[in-house]
Amino acid sequence: MSVFSHLDSVIGKKGAAYVVLIDPDRKNEDSLESCVDSANQSGVDALFVGGSLMMDGKCTERVKQIKQASDIPVIFFPGGVGQLNSYYDAMLFMSVISGRNPHYLIGEQVIAAPMVKDLGIETIPTGYMLMDGGAGSTVEFMSGTRPIPMNRPDIAVAHALAGQYLGMKLIYLEAGSGAKESVSESVIEAVTHNLDIPVIVGGGIRNGQIASEKVKAGASIIVTGTVIEENSNLMSEITDAVHWKE
Repeated sequence: MSVFSHLDSVIGKKGAAYVVLIDPDRKNEDSLESCVDSANQSGVDALFVGGSLMMDGKCTERVKQIKQASDIPVIFFPGGVGQLNSYYDAMLFMSVISGRNPHYLIGEQVIAAPMVKDLGIETIPTGYMLMDGGAGSTVEFMSGTRPIPMNRPDIAVAHALAGQYLGMKLIYLEAGSGAKESVSESVIEAVTHNLDIPVIVGGGIRNGQIASEKVKAGASIIVTGTVIEENSNLMSEITDAVHWKE
């Protein structure tokens, strides 16, 4: 079964999928295995691995460590072509469709494509949309793009539809790491009402209640990162909230 089929199956059986994002730049070799073990034990459906900025050359080493410890799919959440390696089960082949920076719309993808083919990594075409979570995220700075205002669901819908019509299999609504506010339910409802493909929601999701609200609004995949780094015990709480069919 492909990784995308696995996620699609989880959504169908459990109501929504829960993915934990691990940043390989956190210099956290000692805590990586315990974090992955917690994910294995808590019913997390997959791991995203990646970040907007790497400050050393140990990304591949850390991804290998994560892969060896994981019982669930390890999916590349690309922050740049330099983070590519053979230890991922799949990757989100992302385009930042909320912005107008050509490098992140298509430039980085062209550079990565031959290496992805050579490595044989499963690709999941994903339209990445940066929403204004009020914190000035690293992604916003590194990509040189402005986020979509949270009070303009119509703009979000237009971008998401464009992504779907371009052939994306997923749309990712991102409020940013450590966001002050998560993607609003009104935006999620508007986007999911108009799309025929699953929607990922991440950023600012700090507990099971918030995760549940996003799923009820229409999110098919919930992603948490920063909050899990601070308290891995939240994984079980969020898993239970996301898997509402169980």
